[in-house]
Amino acid sequence: MQADNEQDNQKSSSAIEEIINNKYAETAEIKSCGYNPYPAHVEVKNTCFEAKNLPLEAQTTVAGRIVQLRLMGKAAFAHIRDFSGKIQFYAQKDSLGEENYNFFKKHTAVGDFALVSGALFLTKTEEKTIKANSVKLISKAIRPMPEKFHGLQDTEVRFRSRHLDLIANEDVKEIFIKRAKIISSIRKTLDAKGYLEVETPTMTPSAGGAIAKPFETYHNALKMPLFLRIALELYHKRLIIGGLDRIYEIGKMFRNEGIDTTHNPEFTMMELYQAYGNVDTMADLFEEILGNAANAIGAHKVIYRGKEINLKPPYKRISIPVIWKETFSSDIHEILNGREFKKDALVALAKKYGVQFKEDEAANKIFDALFDERIVNQFNDPIFMTDYPTAVSPFSKTKENDPEIVERFEAFVAGGQEIANAYSEINDPADQLSRLKDQAAAKAQDAKNEDADILDMDYIVAMESGMPPTGGMGIGIDRICMMLTGKDSIREIILFPTLKNLENK
Repeated sequence: MQADNEQDNQKSSSAIEEIINNKYAETAEIKSCGYNPYPAHVEVKNTCFEAKNLPLEAQTTVAGRIVQLRLMGKAAFAHIRDFSGKIQFYAQKDSLGEENYNFFKKHTAVGDFALVSGALFLTKTEEKTIKANSVKLISKAIRPMPEKFHGLQDTEVRFRSRHLDLIANEDVKEIFIKRAKIISSIRKTLDAKGYLEVETPTMTPSAGGAIAKPFETYHNALKMPLFLRIALELYHKRLIIGGLDRIYEIGKMFRNEGIDTTHNPEFTMMELYQAYGNVDTMADLFEEILGNAANAIGAHKVIYRGKEINLKPPYKRISIPVIWKETFSSDIHEILNGREFKKDALVALAKKYGVQFKEDEAANKIFDALFDERIVNQFNDPIFMTDYPTAVSPFSKTKENDPEIVERFEAFVAGGQEIANAYSEINDPADQLSRLKDQAAAKAQDAKNEDADILDMDYIVAMESGMPPTGGMGIGIDRICMMLTGKDSIREIILFPTLKNLENK
């Protein structure tokens, strides 16, 4: 069977190579006749969408890729498509002239780009169509197009050759149009509320602001190692300290970790900070951001990961200490010891409620397993889980009357998919330094993170200049786009996802 497949692949490769060679020969023939099949510029009057909305008999000129072509002797029907949509045109020998029509018939094929001019009319099937008085070849396609009726289905080919995916599958183009509208909506929401969009370094001297394994590089001229950023937090807080009271940034993050349906090593995050705000300010803002983004693409209800989700705000807010007691019949403080977990207590709960864990796992991993499997997975619509243990929140301000609980929320959908994380930010430099030291010590024990230095003393020095009370939030743009477009894999909403090198398979 494997030998048969290899033989079929060789035949297919040989057939494609023959097509390519023939197309190059045809292009050379066209050029030898004095015709340039790759002009530098053409004059386009309308998009295909605009042309379809013109009155009958109106003159138009459109350009795009020919996606269907039916030749019928002295006439032909074809569909031409651009970014806005597609429109039919009718090419007739009498209208184009014999020489031009014969050139069109001989040298124009599905996949080629053409410039079409003419007047609009209705066919017998009442399809608005351009009666062409001119059809010009403006880019000759050398390689064959994907199979037109069934589209391009092989995900390996789709993600490695996104141009073919976009050519073959109209719904894929719509996903990325929606993604652009979602991001535009987020910007409009924040700009209208007086937030300033900022840009901070992608290469940083330390990998701080989150717990993740970074990508490391080296600057030759400066003779120093640098890290690709894993978060935006520490630079943004410097800006808050400097007096930029409302800021946001949408940008790429890089984490040198595993790849699965919800993780890509290069991903898009938004972080924002508001002076004089807190975690409740951020929750209100998130409702507005997500609600507006859903409205921007008409996604008031979506099916995501097999679950129907209602995106209309407000969203339910649930205190973790309250639901912890309802779920496990015990006070959450019984598993806490200041800024740390009591591992024995967590182990006992996990065994009691049948939650799987490894004996050598860190206490916070056991807490996550209990939280994910017994609490958060019961909710589908967007929810805010609030009041986290200090043990898992090194950058969040503690509750005034409870140092073991912090002012933080995470937003979840579809039974546990995290889409946002927000804090009332620490603005006490002594407290922040102490927390960072705790985090660094914990990280040093994790073999996966041995290369990352999170103890950023420059940030502490900046904080010593005085930082106002601040609310901060991070939103996973890719996760938001996945949910709003109903896609279960992050590869579907990233134009060029990170893929394994085929030679390393």
